[in-house]
Amino acid sequence: MLWELFITFFKIGSVSFGGGYAVIPLIQYEIEAHGWLTNSEFQEAVSLAGMAPGPIATNSATLIGYKSAGLAGAVATTSGMILPSLAAVILQAAVFFRQSRSKWFRSTFYGLRPIITGLIIYAAIYFGFLNRREAGFTWKTFFTLAICSGCMFLMIKYKLHPIAVIAAAGAAGIILF
Repeated sequence: MLWELFITFFKIGSVSFGGGYAVIPLIQYEIEAHGWLTNSEFQEAVSLAGMAPGPIATNSATLIGYKSAGLAGAVATTSGMILPSLAAVILQAAVFFRQSRSKWFRSTFYGLRPIITGLIIYAAIYFGFLNRREAGFTWKTFFTLAICSGCMFLMIKYKLHPIAVIAAAGAAGIILF
């Protein structure tokens, strides 16, 4: 049974594109096909996996393996789920390491920096300000920008730990909003 759990989740891990939630139907199909869990047990496992920190697909695999075959099952399903991604990352790291001295390779990654920064800024503006039901520049917009500016200042000038800055921004949001 352990080998079957490993192989099944290895296959799922190999095709898990689109994030963990996109893989849940495939996991459910495999669980039902093998009869490892009932539908309610599967739903419970996915619910718990969604509440736990970490990727939901891996957490689901771990819980399903544990419910099916105990600790050994959890190790088998988790290993099967993460090995394809681990192998891909190792392969990509080897390519990056070999190409890291290439001027073309470094220039490409240097050129991607402004694009990625622009996409992050666009997402922040769109989701933070333009998507609101309130039109125009409101007091909430002003305080949101003030908190953002304060966070950047604290991290750049004083090199504060990001967790401390996140906690301070959360406290400021509670107080101001």
